[in-house]
Amino acid sequence: MFDISLHRLLNYKQMTPSRKSLWVLMVEGIPATIVQTLLGGQFLSGYLLYLGATSTQMGLIFAIPTLTNVAQLFMAFFSQRLKNRKWPFVFLASVHRILWSLTGFIPFVFDKAMWIPVFILLYTVAFIGNATGGMMWTALCGDMVHPRIQGRFFGIRNTFLNILTTLSLFFGAAILQDHPGEAGFRLLFIIIGIFAVINCFAFTLYPNPHFERSVESKFLPMVLRPLRDSAFMKPTIFLTVWSFMQSIVIPFFTTIMLKQLEMSQGQVSIVTIVQTIAMTCSFYIWGNLNAKYSNKQLLFWTLPLITLSCLTWGLISFMPALPVLLMALACYGIGIGGFNQLVFNFTIGDTPKSERPMFIAVYSAMTGIGAFVGPIVGGRIYDAIADSPKWMQIYGLNLVMGVVLTLLVVFPARKILK
Repeated sequence: MFDISLHRLLNYKQMTPSRKSLWVLMVEGIPATIVQTLLGGQFLSGYLLYLGATSTQMGLIFAIPTLTNVAQLFMAFFSQRLKNRKWPFVFLASVHRILWSLTGFIPFVFDKAMWIPVFILLYTVAFIGNATGGMMWTALCGDMVHPRIQGRFFGIRNTFLNILTTLSLFFGAAILQDHPGEAGFRLLFIIIGIFAVINCFAFTLYPNPHFERSVESKFLPMVLRPLRDSAFMKPTIFLTVWSFMQSIVIPFFTTIMLKQLEMSQGQVSIVTIVQTIAMTCSFYIWGNLNAKYSNKQLLFWTLPLITLSCLTWGLISFMPALPVLLMALACYGIGIGGFNQLVFNFTIGDTPKSERPMFIAVYSAMTGIGAFVGPIVGGRIYDAIADSPKWMQIYGLNLVMGVVLTLLVVFPARKILK
């Protein structure tokens, strides 16, 4: 009943309703991965530099997706009144894909002085759609995938989609390498637009499983249920602090490579592809380990890897940058791959089914605030040290934050994530 081999997932004729749900999650992830890969990461950093964004503006933009997670609190409450979860999810997720894709038109429609303000407006509305639709998607996943196979299935899914991410990174970087500047971004956004439309159609394939509603009918009591759950709140508070600290520096890894180290898009792509390959390999391992160990135990073991990725930057002081970055981003890929997968499993597997939307919303809102403030603080710091020695701009701040993260791992994390 719970055989989830890739062959069985792709064999349409043998599908049961439960297997069809797994198939939809795999298929919809294909255009979603292509769109989000070509719009995010190094391509987002490169596009923002092309639009003329400062470090402070980039910090604000990097922080927007996490701040918009606060909207999930209201969506979790409102969703209790929906008779059909599917079509609101389809609408909200489509808003995200379409508006984010439309940022590619900015240089051709607006004056240069308006490029960043218009980008921020479209990006913010897009990620409000992503936050609210994402909360519904996470809750749907919890209902579509049986708890016994959640760890292994999402390990397989993430492995498959990250192979696609690697190919998309390579393809996108090749376009920008052969067609630098405006011409390259024009070609990139044409491809993005096509797959965004396909992705919107793929959303309509999702089923509409039975929704077990909350026992609470009012907003405040509904919010208080996760807040009173100490087994849920202790990890959530710690991960909020962790998200704040790591996001002071990690979102700027690509910017440092492009700006301070003056690496080409091709070189950055090599580093990013290594990170993605490391992440891809780790998904399957984390998924299998999740069958033996709890989400919180494994979450703890992802943290030293993320910490090591910051500390490794210090090796640039006496080693060539490229091999150091390959090591740092490989560590980060393995760590963040497990972190994201296990946080996802924690929110859908370690929470009560009837209250799951609000538990997801509270977790996302709290960690979102931490991850929102972090890049803004980081952007301010990088602007403040713009006249400092080059080493401080390249790896100095990363080393400082690596030490701070080490202290968090050694002391509170060991007690909380056990």
